[in-house]
Amino acid sequence: MTDTTPWRRPVGAATEVAAAAGRSPRPPEPGPARPPAPAGTAAAPVPPGTATATATATARPAAPPVRRGGGSGSGSGGGSGTPGGNAPAPLGRFLAKAAAVTAGLTAAGALFGLVRDQTIAHLFGAGHDSDSFLIAWTVPEMASTLLIEDAMALLMVPAFSHALARRAAGRAGLTRKEARTQDPVRLLVGATLPRLVVLLAAVACVLVVAAPLVVGVLAPGLPDPRLAVECTRMTALTVLSFGIAGYFSAALRAHRSFLPPAAIYVSYNIGIIAVMVALHTVWGVRAAAAGVAVGGLLMVLVQLPAFIRNVGFGLRRSRNRDTGPVDAPRGRRDRDRPTLIAFGLIAPVIFFAVFRQSQVLVERFLAASLPSGAISHLNYAQKVAQMPMVLSLMICTVTFPVVAQAMAGGEREKARRRVEQDLALASLAVLMGTALVVGYAPQIIQVLFERGAFTHQDTLATASVMRVYSLGLLGHCLVGALSRPFFSTARPTWFPALAMGAGLLVNVLAGAFAVRWWGTYGIAAANAAGISATAVLLLTGLGSRIVSIEVRRVALSIGRLAVSALAACVTGWIAGPMIPDPLLSAGLGCLLVPAMFGATGTAIRAIEVIALPRQIAQLTSQLTQRFRNVR
Repeated sequence: MTDTTPWRRPVGAATEVAAAAGRSPRPPEPGPARPPAPAGTAAAPVPPGTATATATATARPAAPPVRRGGGSGSGSGGGSGTPGGNAPAPLGRFLAKAAAVTAGLTAAGALFGLVRDQTIAHLFGAGHDSDSFLIAWTVPEMASTLLIEDAMALLMVPAFSHALARRAAGRAGLTRKEARTQDPVRLLVGATLPRLVVLLAAVACVLVVAAPLVVGVLAPGLPDPRLAVECTRMTALTVLSFGIAGYFSAALRAHRSFLPPAAIYVSYNIGIIAVMVALHTVWGVRAAAAGVAVGGLLMVLVQLPAFIRNVGFGLRRSRNRDTGPVDAPRGRRDRDRPTLIAFGLIAPVIFFAVFRQSQVLVERFLAASLPSGAISHLNYAQKVAQMPMVLSLMICTVTFPVVAQAMAGGEREKARRRVEQDLALASLAVLMGTALVVGYAPQIIQVLFERGAFTHQDTLATASVMRVYSLGLLGHCLVGALSRPFFSTARPTWFPALAMGAGLLVNVLAGAFAVRWWGTYGIAAANAAGISATAVLLLTGLGSRIVSIEVRRVALSIGRLAVSALAACVTGWIAGPMIPDPLLSAGLGCLLVPAMFGATGTAIRAIEVIALPRQIAQLTSQLTQRFRNVR
């Protein structure tokens, strides 16, 4: 029997879409209250325009939504999470909760990543074995940037946001079966995910077969490439697993489900550590490569239940006993199945991500001809130095769907305010972290890595390189924050890719010249120069092309924060060696550097520093109020 029950948009979904767009939700139309249905009796259909009873807790909606959102807060019909059940939490409170969840799991992922690097340093030191593994690790690093962090997120979060907006606008008057058949979100999944899996599986197979050629291109000066080739064949499997994990993450973030995507790096690093510890005595550094493959699989599995619950795997053909298959009209299918696999649409995002990650390729290519251990020193220095940048960008990760939805709704002013706030907060966080990393570099590296096969000479070399790397942390942060608005529009622009290409050219030319004279220090300095050039181009180009931010005001704000960071950095550099114990010195530095940063920022009237206590108090109040509501 055909289901012809009219589909009525759930109040929670409508209000959440309105909240995401910055509008006040429209209250439900008044109507006569209906008594609750008797126990064991199905609720009768309600004609369109008739409101259901909401006065009692036992009242049941006449036509439930097609799919529950699992509490994700998406437009898919999930509950709002408020005591009344009809009015959603304010957007600011939702973002505060999402930021707290993302911050906690990002910190946990970074912590396990640190333990992973410590385990590699302890077991394999900084020599030929670790260099061979790091050459093989270039494949998952590139795949992570393309398929999780940049290209996939920048492409699919706006795509899912647009699909959710079309879903919310187009379901009125449809039956539940018609709504399922014509769901833009599931049409998007059905049009893109199968093709993506086939493509990535083919690429992974090619990399496994062509591993000797890949190693020869990445590190032509490596003395004995056989070990690197074996490791590369195992890490190449991450191309498939990272692609699926990145797709799941983008879909869940667009649905405002941040917990599973934020947990992927926790599971990834746990997989690597477990396999290394279990198999290093048998396989040597190959165990680390096998752990990377296992960790990639765990990234998919940790998100799979939430993806099935919130998104699903495309449409099933519904069959009517009398009229045959029930499908969406062809015009709607053609519109809702996006042309994302058209090269002209995805090329700007792909080229941007490739150019960005190619900085690592340039570093390892240039360092392959240096003495053994140079690649390892660069890797350890970069991993530790970029931790402040990764933590600062969690703000932009949480707010990216909000910016994308504002752009989709034509609310440019809301997008502008959000982008300016993100730039200020991210710059404050990364510059404070930079001051700590530069001021206490030897102490940090000694505490983290100096044990086992990692010697004191390795500590000194890595700390010096890390200080040079830190000069580009602000540039890395700004590139990550500024690229998101460019890719929030319906059709991505080529400007970020061109800006990233210009920065890569600066990196290549400066690195080729500097490596002859300064070795690893020259490579790190070239990296900082290239990414800083890209950040300047993106900052000046955003206001005239996408969002009309006030570039001069943003630049002055960042400049004041940089002065505060310089004062804190000099203070830490002087105070660090005064305490012989590295752990105690670094611990006190975590107090001294922020204090000096805040004092200097207050003295020069940096608005972000002055307003930070009030913002922290507001966030604490919001979280406290939410916990009270939960209780």
